[in-house]
Amino acid sequence: MTETTARVQPAVTSGRRAGRATSPGVVLAVVLTGQLMAIIDVNIVNVAVPAIHLSLHTTGSGLQLIVAGYTIAYAVLLITGARLGDILGHRRMFLAGIGLFTLASLGCGLAPSAGVLVALRFLQGAGAAAMIPQVLSLIQRTYTAPGPRARAMTLYATIISGGAVLGQVLGGLLVSANIFGSSWRPVFLVNVPVGLLVLACGRLLPAQGQRDRQRSLDLPGLAVLTPAVLALVLPLVLGQPLGWPAWGWALLAASLLGFGLLGLVEHRVAGRGGQPILPRSLLGLPGMAAGLGGLFATMAIFGGWLFSLALELQDALGESPLRAGLTFVPCGVAFALVSLNWRRLPARYHDGLAMAGFVLTAGGLLWSGLLIRSGGAPGPWLYVSLAVAGGGMAGAFGVLMTRVLSRVPVALAADASGVVVTVNQLGIVVGIATFGTLYLNLAGRLPAAAASAARVVGAHGPGAFALSSAHAYLTGAVALAGLAAVGVVLALVHVRAGRAQSAPGHGAQVQGAQVQGVLD
Repeated sequence: MTETTARVQPAVTSGRRAGRATSPGVVLAVVLTGQLMAIIDVNIVNVAVPAIHLSLHTTGSGLQLIVAGYTIAYAVLLITGARLGDILGHRRMFLAGIGLFTLASLGCGLAPSAGVLVALRFLQGAGAAAMIPQVLSLIQRTYTAPGPRARAMTLYATIISGGAVLGQVLGGLLVSANIFGSSWRPVFLVNVPVGLLVLACGRLLPAQGQRDRQRSLDLPGLAVLTPAVLALVLPLVLGQPLGWPAWGWALLAASLLGFGLLGLVEHRVAGRGGQPILPRSLLGLPGMAAGLGGLFATMAIFGGWLFSLALELQDALGESPLRAGLTFVPCGVAFALVSLNWRRLPARYHDGLAMAGFVLTAGGLLWSGLLIRSGGAPGPWLYVSLAVAGGGMAGAFGVLMTRVLSRVPVALAADASGVVVTVNQLGIVVGIATFGTLYLNLAGRLPAAAASAARVVGAHGPGAFALSSAHAYLTGAVALAGLAAVGVVLALVHVRAGRAQSAPGHGAQVQGAQVQGVLD
């Protein structure tokens, strides 16, 4: 769910040498394999969290950093990675990102301590930020005809929607297999042979072709955005286990000042003729702020829910990593089906689909919380409730993503795609930090072994942690449903702004159709 698009720009010729042309299908397979690796690593760690906790004696805040560190680095550096692709070459940046991602994955799999693992997760995120923005550009340069490009983009969307499910299932399978007693480590080591294979196939990718030498890095903006994001997230992650110290509140206040300063810095960059990370002309489009807010809300719901449910299933209910991973399958399948098919509905229903999606998300999450509230096994209805939530998330996310990008003028399309993906990733980070903290604060100290919870439930009914965890999950579900209600309002504002924008004429619609043609 975490990156539906990375870059939108005109297709160019591949520039490969005569006689050495590569099948477009091979190019597509190579770049989508890299895309899949990055998406899986957003989710695969969730199932391994209890095993990492047991093996490395990690604190709750450490677990949150292990999960969120990857996404923090990815979100902060994504736009920079996109700009570097224009400047240095898409193939070069894709392979550099794959190399760094693979090397960091090897380090994560061998990490001797939680601190080393956290640092390497940040490095993984940096590799993904260099790699992912190039995927869509390489696809566009390989598939220049509308029909084949549309089919390639369908596979691209399928990889994105299926990656979240595959990450959960693959993580559960690898942890449960406990290969040679390695516990959670294969969830990272599995990336190494796949990454090496992609690197070996790198020469098959299209050469650079034309570079956009007018593009440049926004170093002042990056220098302000990075500490502002860290100042926001670190107190949310570390505040609860440390008793909310004064420095945490100071950092939160500093983050607000940092984001305010970012606006001034970006204004000055634009005034000097530079290319700011957050173009004012983009954020000022009608309904853009509300649309981005709705996307942020969707991803925050997803990140916070995924983190807390993974801990509830294994630490409180005593499920194995594999069974916990399979629990997410109905949600992922529903998300994929809705993502790939919502456009088949008559156009008159599209405006209300995002709002309906948020309502279904809230209903599904509340239903799952009520099923779990007793601390015992929730039964098969849990799968149905998660499917409802997954389908709702897809409806809200897919519609808002398409509407936001379709309203952007062609000249701003590349910057818009980078901003949208960055907002999505920050939503996941804040969701994990905020709602993960809420769950950990209410659930209490995680047990030393999840299996002990299952034995207690089977022998004498739910134990103390099972009950407190069930209460924490239900409370989190209520809070997430509240955020979904905010999403309904944001989606409504976005839709109304779009109607007002298109009422005077059809110029904006024509511009949007040009971008939509690339996306479709």
